[in-house]
Amino acid sequence: MYAIVRCGGRQEKVALDEVVTVDKLPGETGSSITLPALLVVDGERVISDPAEVGRYLVTADIVGDAAGPKINMIHYRNKTGYRRRLGHRQRYTQVRITGIGTEGSDTKGPDTKGPDTKGPDTKGKAEAKPKAQASAQAQED
Repeated sequence: MYAIVRCGGRQEKVALDEVVTVDKLPGETGSSITLPALLVVDGERVISDPAEVGRYLVTADIVGDAAGPKINMIHYRNKTGYRRRLGHRQRYTQVRITGIGTEGSDTKGPDTKGPDTKGPDTKGKAEAKPKAQASAQAQED
C-alpha cells in the first residue's frame, strides 16, 4: 500500500515505515503530523475519487531536521569590478510514515487492517456496532 500526499507545495509518494524528506515543517522532533492524501493504491485497487480519498489520512512522525546541499552563486559584472559571492542551504524536515488508512480505521499498516468492505455505507455500519458495544460495556463496568 502506498499513497501520494501533498506536503509543502509538492507531491510525494510515501509507503508505510518510509522516511521522506520534505520542505521545512513546524513542529518538534517526535511530534505527529497528518498529511492529506491525493491518491491511494492498495494492491490492485487505486483510489483517486476526491470524495473517497478525502477520508484517507497519512500520519507521520517528525524524525528530525536536515539541510540540503550548499548552493553557491556568484554575481559578476564585466569591466566594473563588481563581484559578489552568495551561498544558500535549503532546510528540510525528515518524516517517518506511520500509517495510511481511513479516519475510523486503525492506520498502523496492512497487518492490522480491518476487513475489506464494498462501500462507505457498509463500512459505516460495521464500525458503528463495535463502538456501541464498547461504550455499553464501559457503562456497565
